[in-house]
Amino acid sequence: MEQKQFQAESKRMLDLMIHSIYTHKEIFLRELISNASDAIDKLYFRSLTDSSVGMKREDFRIEIRADKDARTLTITDNGIGMTAEELEQNLGVIAHSGSRAFKTENTLDENTEIIGQFGVGFYSAFMVAKRVTVRTKAFDSDTAYEWQSEGVEGYTIDTCEKDTAGTEIVLELLDDTDDEKYSEYLEEFRIRQLVKKYSDYIRFPVQMEIERTQNKEGSETETETVREMATLNSMTPMWKKNKTELTEDDYTNFYQEKYFDYTAPLLHIHNRSEGTVTYNSLLYVPARAPYDYYTKDFEKGLTLYANGVMIMEKCGDLLPDHFSFVRGLVDSEDLSLNISREMLQHDRQLKLIAKSLEKSIKNELAKLLKTDREKYNAFWKAFGIQIKFGVYNGFGANKELLQDLLMFHSSGCDDAEGFTTLAEYVSRMREEQKYIYYAAGESVARCAALPAAELVRDKGFEVLYLTENVDEFAIQMLAKYQDKEFKNVSAGDLGLESDEDKTALEEKNNAAKDLFEEMQKALNGKVKAVRLSGRLKNHAVCLSSDGNLSLEMEKVLNTMPTGEKVQAERVLELNPEHPVFAKLQQLYADDKDKLAQYADLLYQQALLIEGMPVEDPVALSKMICDLMVQ
Repeated sequence: MEQKQFQAESKRMLDLMIHSIYTHKEIFLRELISNASDAIDKLYFRSLTDSSVGMKREDFRIEIRADKDARTLTITDNGIGMTAEELEQNLGVIAHSGSRAFKTENTLDENTEIIGQFGVGFYSAFMVAKRVTVRTKAFDSDTAYEWQSEGVEGYTIDTCEKDTAGTEIVLELLDDTDDEKYSEYLEEFRIRQLVKKYSDYIRFPVQMEIERTQNKEGSETETETVREMATLNSMTPMWKKNKTELTEDDYTNFYQEKYFDYTAPLLHIHNRSEGTVTYNSLLYVPARAPYDYYTKDFEKGLTLYANGVMIMEKCGDLLPDHFSFVRGLVDSEDLSLNISREMLQHDRQLKLIAKSLEKSIKNELAKLLKTDREKYNAFWKAFGIQIKFGVYNGFGANKELLQDLLMFHSSGCDDAEGFTTLAEYVSRMREEQKYIYYAAGESVARCAALPAAELVRDKGFEVLYLTENVDEFAIQMLAKYQDKEFKNVSAGDLGLESDEDKTALEEKNNAAKDLFEEMQKALNGKVKAVRLSGRLKNHAVCLSSDGNLSLEMEKVLNTMPTGEKVQAERVLELNPEHPVFAKLQQLYADDKDKLAQYADLLYQQALLIEGMPVEDPVALSKMICDLMVQ
């Protein structure tokens, strides 16, 4: 029997594939089962027009046999088989694909799916086997052939005995080493695990003979071991079924079993898309965030299938970061795989699927917001912060997509736990209202207690309460909503004063200019300016900021682990109608030393109102005591 050599290029390809292409050795079983499924599909396709095949769909199967004594694993199918010429082409020339040629030469009906197109999957067997033997008999042929190889050195082809059409692949496993236990692939539990993981939705039954113990007939104590064929795969993917065939319980049970979540999902999205790219998807929005969701260890992604064969457990490219909480899967026959099913080209098809999924998720969340507010509120509490990050990230690239999903606490809500959307806020705006007002702080109570927030509310205007670190960054990235500008109640002109009021306030500021310069000098650079304010009603003082960096943003940025510290341009604002202002005017004329103490005291008081730490609590306490005894 002549030893034939692989071509030089094929030798290099085989060596590369065994050592580099596949990340996990375990996928060899996926590849061989997929090839067996292709062989069956070819004969099934022929049976649709050729009555001589004499087989129905339910007659086809793939069998796995493990022999621990011989250290062999055998995969058998009753598919189309191969001739000597096909053996030479398909197994003698690496990267030649019989399945790809079959798809090119035939117009397949919608029930025929050919998985393997790339001609290298078979050789993954050499990652776990020291010798591979293929016995095959083509349908309508009287002669069977045996192909055998030990890897890169070459292969032999000879005739052999085989009664029926189909292919049998025998792997003689490598010896175990300290690092690799190849004998694990002979264990029933491991084979079951791999079939379930990668090949659960192969369209034909994948069967294995198993042993089980049962009581002997007529005996309650004596047992016997029996062997029987067990089907290891589910065969029909739920996501390929019609929605009308499935119940809410079906969707919930699938989710809980697959993702080990004891709670039911908030939402499922089951779609089939046809057109530029064809795929099925089944997506879920969990009811709660995984324990590691907001950590660097969390890995986003959807399970990716090609014709029911699992390709990637978590394909992160299918989900944008702002929807990273979504779980689920995508199954497509249109994906362009590279030289193995593990290596996916990040090409136009994948991007089209990802874009389509993003739109679908957004639309379903928007629908949930309108039709089931209670569920949407639960979603928002679990994942709202991620949507806000999505608005802020990428310099606002996704703000148009996400802005209508946003919700915030608000003075317009009936209770402190309530939320409002931006659209709802705008719908309630008074005719004369110029801005969407917001206050930022660590809690609803603290936001509501801000002096400027009190004034805005008293004018009859609603105030959004931003309580998450990312909130103000997202709002500043939006800049406007429905042509309404956002306005921080603690920064800039609130647009609440008439021109006459502004003129009167400016005159008072000019009149007290020397007083404010003295106070600013006493504060020694802690504030950019001291001035009278129109934003105060009952409080004597508050801090505001000039520029884009607000006081709340300063607090957030200074908690970051970068070590860099920032400071907003702080302004100490005084209430011209409060008795304290009159006292300051008196001290400026009579006691500038005490004025300096009062300036410092008012500054520390303003810090506390804003929820910011005072610089020296001991010094503040002493100052208060000294003033009390004077």
